[in-house]
Amino acid sequence: MQWRAGTVERVVRRWAGAAELEVRLEGGEGTARALAYATVVGEPEPGERVLLNASALLRGLGTGGLAFVVARTDVLPPDPPVGPGHIVKARYTPLQQMLLAVDEQDSPHHDELADADDLAGMPVVVADLHSALPAVVAGVRSVRPDARVAYVMTDGGALPASFSRAVAGLREEGWLAATITVGQAFGGDHEAVTTHTGLLASRHVVGADVVVVAQGPGNVGTGTRWGYSGVACADALHAADVLGGHGIASLRVSGADLRERHLGVSHHSRTAYGRALLTPADLPVTTLEDPRLDALVRGQLEEIVATARAALTVVEVSPVGLLDALAASPVALRTMGRGLDDDPAPFLAAAAAGAHAAAVSARP
Repeated sequence: MQWRAGTVERVVRRWAGAAELEVRLEGGEGTARALAYATVVGEPEPGERVLLNASALLRGLGTGGLAFVVARTDVLPPDPPVGPGHIVKARYTPLQQMLLAVDEQDSPHHDELADADDLAGMPVVVADLHSALPAVVAGVRSVRPDARVAYVMTDGGALPASFSRAVAGLREEGWLAATITVGQAFGGDHEAVTTHTGLLASRHVVGADVVVVAQGPGNVGTGTRWGYSGVACADALHAADVLGGHGIASLRVSGADLRERHLGVSHHSRTAYGRALLTPADLPVTTLEDPRLDALVRGQLEEIVATARAALTVVEVSPVGLLDALAASPVALRTMGRGLDDDPAPFLAAAAAGAHAAAVSARP
């Protein structure tokens, strides 16, 4: 770990559960942007001294150029209200949280979920990257503006839901009905122990019409076939199938990524859906503006379907209205540093998955 200490100069901005700070570092190292999670350290104010974990920032990793507040060195945050809940997340770390999970015995929803075992065909969209979330939701709304959408956030990326400004913005605008944080992820509207109970809570507690499963911000990849966090997409689709959901695999697509393994359909999707997946799923696809990219994607899809262990169904989704739906997103659309104008393909692919999910949800 690389630690730094400093003094808060100003609060740059706040959103639900988090505050971005400008911190003057000790030792004449200038200033740094740092993120403080309210549930972990409270809300530091200007003039307070703070201890920062600056490891990812100093290594230039994808944290948005941020350090993280570990402690306010002269101020103890208030104890949380005494209440029910004994599920510990970020377990056995100095920042572990004790939370009330929607599926535990103290939860008011425990009896409802105790024997819950069926999603009754609810469409479950699974995506590799967190950046797909607003695009999937935009696609849902292009077909069913009134649909209730739940987000099940897994622990493959960021653990605190508050790290995601996309989630905060979608919740504020009413585009998301609820976020359920599962596994070691925490800070959603509901906590759940597993992806399975997160999915069941989406239906039986939130009353969702569509659920989106994706990791939090921050994808882990190693440039190897199996060493990336998105391989868990297969596990999420397995859970959806076991529980009687309608699995929809959102493709990770790019027309601008300079890495060959991510051009067209990313090797992440090709591996997760074409190699790791063992249960049926739909693969929505839509027409892309670049005919060469469109042809590449369709050729890659043919290969995925032909060699997959699972029964995969390619579903054609009309592109009409998708770009307009994406442009109406209340939060910024960015993936791997590129926006909608730079690389529309990833967002169109995710929106197609959402539009197909909305159509499935509307079936009698």
